Formats: sequence, C-alpha cells, structure tokens
Amino acid sequence: MLIEAIQSKVEQSSAVLSEVRSEIAKVIVGQHEIIDRLLIGILADGHVLIEGVPGLAKTLIISSLAAVFDASYSRIQFTPDLLPADITGTMIYNPRSGDFSVKKGPVFANFVLADEINRAPSKVQSALLEAMQEHQVTLGDSSVKLPSPFFVMATQNPIEQEGTYPLPEAQVDRFFMKLKIKYPSLDEERQIMDRMVAEKPVALRKVLHPHNIEAMREVMNLVHMEDKLKDYILHLINATRHPERYPRLGNLKGLLEFGASPRATIFLARAAKAQAYISGRAYVIPDDIKAVGKDVLRHRIILSYEAEAEEMSSEDIINRILDEIEVP
Repeated sequence: MLIEAIQSKVEQSSAVLSEVRSEIAKVIVGQHEIIDRLLIGILADGHVLIEGVPGLAKTLIISSLAAVFDASYSRIQFTPDLLPADITGTMIYNPRSGDFSVKKGPVFANFVLADEINRAPSKVQSALLEAMQEHQVTLGDSSVKLPSPFFVMATQNPIEQEGTYPLPEAQVDRFFMKLKIKYPSLDEERQIMDRMVAEKPVALRKVLHPHNIEAMREVMNLVHMEDKLKDYILHLINATRHPERYPRLGNLKGLLEFGASPRATIFLARAAKAQAYISGRAYVIPDDIKAVGKDVLRHRIILSYEAEAEEMSSEDIINRILDEIEVP
C-alpha cells in the first residue's frame, strides 16, 4: 500500500485520540506524556508498569481512560495476604446440582489496575503476569479467555521497601513499558487544588468503544518503518549488551551486568510505530524511537555493582546510548 493511502488511513483513524486527550484533561491536570504512553501501550497491546509516590492520580488516570473508552474496569489492591484465586477467580461447587460453576475474578475486565503490585507475594504476581502474557486464565480443567482488549496498568511505590516483594527481573521484562510519574508543577497543582476543592465530579463522555481499539491496531500495523530504522533499533539494543563494540561506548562495559532481551527489540519497534500513529504519521522517524526508548528500556537492563557504586541509573546509561548511537 502506498504511503499516501496509509497516511489517509492513519489520519482518519487517529483523529479521535485528540478527543480522548481532551476528555481526560477535564479530570487530569498535566501528565500529558504519561497519558500518551498509556495510549501507546493500549494500541500496541502491551501492559505498563508505573512507578511513583502516592497521590499522583495513577488510579484516576486509568479509570478515566476506561470511562472514555467505555470499557470495563477493575482495581486490584495488592496485599501480602492476597491469593492467586483472588485475582483470577475460582470454581464454585453447587451442592444441589453437583456441578462446579466459574466465579470470575477482577482480572476479567478490559482495563485492570494492579495497584502496588510489589506488595503481593510472587505466586500472586505470577498469576497476574501469566494472565497478561496468555490473555487467559485456567480455572479448574478449562482455560477461560480474558476480554479483548485487555490492558493492565500496574503501579509500585518506590519509597517503601518494608513488606514488599520486588518483581524479579524476568517478570518485569514482561511489561511493555515502565513509566515514572513525577510531581506536578506549581501551576498544575493549583489547578488540581481548585478542581478538587470547588468543583463537582466530572462525568466523562464516552469517545470510543473497546471494539474500536482493534480497528485502530490494524491501521497502526500499517505504519511504515524503513529498514535503516530497524537497524537503528537493533544497534540500540545491541549496545546494551556489547557497548565495547561501539567506539564511544566502550567505558560502559563494566557498568552493565545484563543488556536488554530480544523482547526489547520487538517492543521498541511496536512502541515507535504506535508513537508515529498517535502523532498522525504513516511512517516512523528516529525521534519516535528516541521518544519511547527510555520507557521501553529502563527496566530491561541490569547495572553492575560498579555502576551502583558510582550512583548511575539505568536512565543515565540509556541516555548515553541514545546520544552516541548514530541516527540514520
């Protein structure tokens, strides 16, 4: 298909996203980048992990997205005494008929908020991560499909370590993106205060329906990516594994314990196409890859003790790689 034809499809399909943003802005002040990244996650069929201190409207953002998409929504508050069945559901025995019936858990929703996922033990985290990966859960002897679309936004609090169960690196890698949500500016916080103190709750208009997401994904998949940009992504990922192969990154070798997995290559390409799509473009440009690079990679590289001793973060490493790898 010609680029001109794809461009027309992308413009028509993605135009509604400006209405989505406008509706959410009635409730959420600022956080435009976070909202765009969540839209990218939804369109690319990936799940998102958000890290931030309490009170930054993480719950409100995902519930507002669900309302605007007219989608089913559930919130799971993770606690140390939670069981896998509390998430996935279970089989209920009926003594009259002698049969078992399925009691679905809160994971059976289009948009699921996994609040403070690091507060639950590993078997509970694994139950959710399996559902995220397979889009189904096993109840009794049968597998039950989850609704489509199925999007999980998990949160974790970075300031509390006591009584938490950090996600293992292999499980964190299953998240499409890891986002860091920041404090609002003074002006934004004033707007938040005025809204929350004076105004009544805002009823958000339903802009889209869940079945529209699949149609948007089909158009997004048409977005063109040049071979040289695919090579650029490959070099970015390879630089996290073998920085010594790149002239100006050799000094990173001792700072990286493990580089990004092949899943990072796939997710970065998908995220770049989604970034181009929400920008109304039928083709990917290098800036699309750079825009989503940190969010896709920050949880996929493991630093060495030397890097931690030098108080370097994964973002410092990723910024170096994005700055030094030649842009095609």
